[in-house]
Amino acid sequence: MRWWRTISARMSRRPWFTRFAAAAVPLDRFVSRVTRGRVVALGMLPSLLLTTTGRRTGLPRRNPVSYLRDGDAFVVVGTNWGRPSPPGWVFNLSAIPVAIVTVRGADLAVRAEEVTDRAAYDRYLSAIVARWPGYQSYLDTAGDRSVRIFRLIPVP
Repeated sequence: MRWWRTISARMSRRPWFTRFAAAAVPLDRFVSRVTRGRVVALGMLPSLLLTTTGRRTGLPRRNPVSYLRDGDAFVVVGTNWGRPSPPGWVFNLSAIPVAIVTVRGADLAVRAEEVTDRAAYDRYLSAIVARWPGYQSYLDTAGDRSVRIFRLIPVP
């Protein structure tokens, strides 16, 4: 499966890929729901299902999100495919910093902390771009928008 990630990483650098990937999100959500998080991001990246609580509705909101591991924590980045505004889950986590992550079919309760320390932010961003070069194009097209990074820390 490593060959698939290599091809995907190369494709992610292309301008058309952002539009294609964003359009595939509904399919990704469906596959993620049906497989209980065992297959997410169509197998291209390590991904999890992030279930937040809607800040206005109070309803659960599930989104496939790629992540990095940092010890026990999961690190997620709100690029929203380089669009001018952050993804909805960023606003939800900011308002209600508790969530559930589903990784390989297992649910974990987490507490979200936004990464504000500049050294940690830069370290995470470098690691994310190294793993998935397409993130650099998302950052470039996000323009002046500050991309927010969260650590999702498991809670008992």
